[in-house]
Amino acid sequence: MLVIAKQIGQTLEASQKSRKMIEDALGEKLRTAAIAAQQQLNPDIDKVSNEELVQLSEELDVDHITLWKRTDNDIIVQKSSDPNEINMSSKTWDYWYTAFNQLFDLKPVTVPQGQKLEHFWSGPINFSSSNPSEINKWGNYYDGTTNYMINPYIHADVFLKFEQLNGSEAISAQVLKDNPSILEVTGFDPDFVGKEPIIKMKKGMPIRNLDVRSVIFGDYTYMDQADSDNIRLAAQSGKVITTKLIINGRHVLKSFIPITGQKTYVISVNFDHGVIQKTLFRQLTVQAMISLGLILITVAASFILARLITRSLNQIVMKVSDISKGHFGVQLAVESSDELGLLASRVNMMSHNLQAYTSQLKDAAEELRHTKQYLESFVNHTSDAIHVSDLSGSVIQVNKAFEALYGWSETEVLGKRISNVPDEYIEEQRQLLAIVKEGGSIADHETVRYDKDGNPIDVSITVSSIRDEQEAIVAVASITRNITARKHTEEVLRRSEKLSVVGQLAAGVAHEVRNPLTTLRGFVQLLKRDGKLAPAYFDIMLSELDRINFIVSELLVFAKPQASRYQLTDIRETLNDIVMLLDSEANFYNIRIITRFDDNVPLLKAEPNQLKQVFVNVMKNGIEAMKDGGDLTVELICHSEDSILIRIADQGSGIPEQDMARLCEPFFTRKDEGTGLGLMVSQQIIDNHKGSLSFSSELGVGTTVEIKLPLQQGAAAASTN
Repeated sequence: MLVIAKQIGQTLEASQKSRKMIEDALGEKLRTAAIAAQQQLNPDIDKVSNEELVQLSEELDVDHITLWKRTDNDIIVQKSSDPNEINMSSKTWDYWYTAFNQLFDLKPVTVPQGQKLEHFWSGPINFSSSNPSEINKWGNYYDGTTNYMINPYIHADVFLKFEQLNGSEAISAQVLKDNPSILEVTGFDPDFVGKEPIIKMKKGMPIRNLDVRSVIFGDYTYMDQADSDNIRLAAQSGKVITTKLIINGRHVLKSFIPITGQKTYVISVNFDHGVIQKTLFRQLTVQAMISLGLILITVAASFILARLITRSLNQIVMKVSDISKGHFGVQLAVESSDELGLLASRVNMMSHNLQAYTSQLKDAAEELRHTKQYLESFVNHTSDAIHVSDLSGSVIQVNKAFEALYGWSETEVLGKRISNVPDEYIEEQRQLLAIVKEGGSIADHETVRYDKDGNPIDVSITVSSIRDEQEAIVAVASITRNITARKHTEEVLRRSEKLSVVGQLAAGVAHEVRNPLTTLRGFVQLLKRDGKLAPAYFDIMLSELDRINFIVSELLVFAKPQASRYQLTDIRETLNDIVMLLDSEANFYNIRIITRFDDNVPLLKAEPNQLKQVFVNVMKNGIEAMKDGGDLTVELICHSEDSILIRIADQGSGIPEQDMARLCEPFFTRKDEGTGLGLMVSQQIIDNHKGSLSFSSELGVGTTVEIKLPLQQGAAAASTN
């Protein structure tokens, strides 16, 4: 809308500049006529006759010539080819009287109105004081060589009528016709807006002069009390001022556009806000064509107007009419270096620019069409579900993949909110939307959504904002990918690796169970021989049975397939269980497990059985790396307020640098009987917990594995010693 308003303002500004150029050309003609008249008239006004002025007016192709003489307290007409002008006073003519006195004083004219040249001043086109029914253009010349000021003038009725039909009024009417969303275009003079009308009495008739009117063109039917302030603000700041209000029951968007030049004007463009909201995209293209049409109309109107007023411009206007028909390649012959030659050069430049601009518009429109077709094809044929919602959550666009993934058709969801977020993920969804609405974006976030039938689907979502031309966020785009199959594959791999680890643990567990069984066998044999045992022996037997029960139970819990269930977990307890499970195997290899756990470690929201699988994988790798024994150090550290760190370090042979980057690759292993899946599955488990898994190693010194896990919000309050 702002772009359209500026285009209209630029077009009207061009029209005003063309109008001024023609009016200045008339002023030049009047000055030339005044100088020619001075050369033919006696320098003494008393020796000049009215009849002589009549004849001279016809020779110089002006309507009348008036001679003004300065008295003690006034400047009056003493001789004129128009009898109605004689004895007319200028004392009450405001800035006209000021300009006359400055001419008689041989000083530069300083009034802001009119055209100022050497010894010459031409006031704005206005109603005649001697005949208020006429509208004239005057020129006033005085160089001190005569005792009077020469004032030739011509009638400007044809000029104003053509201005009304083909100038600013015509342009604004054409704009309203071609743009249903534009209610009104009005031009204002900031110097007179909000002031009482200035009425002059001329020959007994009340006349409102053209140069003191607040409304220059337009009907100004959509009035508002704040218009005066906004017009003055636009004129003073030089910036476009835009307001939104309700007038006559319509939502109106008003843009006040300053037009700067010798004098500043303000153009008001009133838009129907309701129509704009419905047809904004279509109007962008239409307005571009309208602007081009307005430029052509302005060019044609300006130079046709020049042909009617000054016969010397006819040739240029004829050439400009060719341009108005779309013949942009027409070039005018520049035969002079005066104003007309300059005007012809500018017309040639304008023709070239319009031809280039038209070609660019056509190329841009074609490129936009191809881009639109490409984007629509891409969105509709991608396998990822895409839907766009407004800021209130109502769906405004979906693609075919969305219908296939969720089961809703496009007609079922357009204009409605989709309630497919599980209760436990509602707060998560609210946080994601808050990030996007603040200008951020979400990429590959894994979560769960319901389909139309209420079935849960594992999905990966990418969410980003959509902005308008003012960079304001107006909608949210979501891209959803079904990762149910990938999740299933990850779970199969995890369980497969778990079974492999269970098999590796079996030997250590068997050795650990055999020791207490040997003790129990000895006590049973003693009981069989003696028929009784001391009570202390029974306590030892029960302790050994409890140890066997713990080892077998821990192995069963680890091996048993379980559904993933995140819960507040004591990591200290989890690590202690794994240390006890692997302690026997470590002792067998002459390895000592050293634990260093911080106190008051917060509870962690996690899937404990999956974390056990990670810890077993990493610790067994450390045990197997120390073939000659050593220390396996397990540390639990409160890394920060929002995360904890588990560090597991061995004193093994270390890992070569070229193998470090491949540690989590599928099927990559440095062990003879390894599967190459342990660290890959561990990496996936840590990723699902939003954590990180890192390695550092030095040959001959050992390897350190660091696992960083984030704390669940609010879980830090619950801690364990």
